[in-house]
Amino acid sequence: MRRGAAGRIVPAAQAFIDRLRPGLTVASYHPVGGEADPQLLNAATQAAGCRLALPYVIDRATPMIFLAWDGGTLLPGPFGLQQLSPDAPGVTPDIILTPLVGFDRAGNRLGQGAGHYDRAFAEYPQAWRVGVAFSIQEVAQLPCDPWDVPLNAIATDTEWITPA
Repeated sequence: MRRGAAGRIVPAAQAFIDRLRPGLTVASYHPVGGEADPQLLNAATQAAGCRLALPYVIDRATPMIFLAWDGGTLLPGPFGLQQLSPDAPGVTPDIILTPLVGFDRAGNRLGQGAGHYDRAFAEYPQAWRVGVAFSIQEVAQLPCDPWDVPLNAIATDTEWITPA
């Protein structure tokens, strides 16, 4: 489904830009496969004077961490990821941009299934959680478990969604 949206860009909505402040840390990601590309969200982050970070993943079981990213070189990581050297400084995100497989308007999300973002949301409960997806990834309703943490917002190629 995501591959059918290739070439569409996810814009930085005004609601996202209004949330940015100099000094905030925004955890983004480098897209793999058919994931929506957050490049315009990243550009808005940098223009606002925020620091960008990327996830660092070791394996399925180990919680991911976020490392400061200055736009430099990325290295091959597990699961086809491109990530930073583990020597990059660790950071605490204020905003977490999350790639999605699917989502609904209640802020429920479907990820890749390893639970990395579930654990990150639990580790950083104060972070503003923004899903990044293509509009064709929306479904009417996703089932959710008691431990699922909903998204605060969803950025798609066609709209900005704020769950009720």
